[in-house]
This record gives sequence, structure tokens and C-alpha cells, in this order.
Amino acid sequence: MVNKFSTSLQGYNKTEVNNFVNEVINEYEGMLKKLKNSCEVIDSLKAELKHYKDNAASLNRAILIAEESTNTIKKAAYEESKVIIEDAKRNATKVINNALHKAERIEEDAETLRRKVSVYKRRFKALMESQLDELEEFDERL
Repeated sequence: MVNKFSTSLQGYNKTEVNNFVNEVINEYEGMLKKLKNSCEVIDSLKAELKHYKDNAASLNRAILIAEESTNTIKKAAYEESKVIIEDAKRNATKVINNALHKAERIEEDAETLRRKVSVYKRRFKALMESQLDELEEFDERL
């Protein structure tokens, strides 16, 4: 904004100078308003940024707490699974031992029955042979 003022014997034209000064004042005031508005926007944006940073920090803390909770839950679940597996192994061992004992008793009972059947067969055979001998003796006496 370059301005040339007309001159007279008393110096520069007062009206032109006053008009120019008013223009400068108006422009200066406009620039001050823009600067003030810009400062207000900057302050508002700084406050928003602080709010977001605070929220980010809170979210980070929440994430850390969630991760710690997850790890604790995983560890507890792992420990519980180990206990369950150990119990299952103990119970399986008991079931297997009981089954083996029952199988042994059944095998012993079966062996006892085989012996008894064998003894019964021998006695029955002896009885039959004795009866056959008596029949033959009876036939010979006739």
C-alpha cells in the first residue's frame, strides 16, 4: 500500500494523510482481530490436543490393565488345566488299576472253574468207567 500524497505550501494534504492513516488503522485493527481469532483457535486446538493426549494416556493405561488381566486369566486357566490333567491322570490310573485287579480276579475265577470242570470230568469219567465195569461184570454173570 504505497501512497503518494499531494503537497501544498503547508506540507502534505491533511485529508489525504488522515485518510491514509485511517486506512492503516483499519487494516491494523483487522490484522489484530485476525491475530486474536487465530490465537483463540490455537488455544482451542491446544486444549483439544491436550484432551486427546489425556484420552490416549487413559486408553494406554486401560490397554495395559487389559493385557495384565488377560495374562493373569491365561495363567490361571493354564494352572487349572494342569490340575485337571493331573486329576484325570490319577483317576485314569485308579480306573486302570481297578480294571486290572478285576481282570486278575476274573482270570483266577476262570482258572478255578477250569480246574473244577477238569476234576468233574475226571470223576465223571471214573464213575462212568466204574459203571461200565459193573455192567460188564453183570453181563459176565449172566
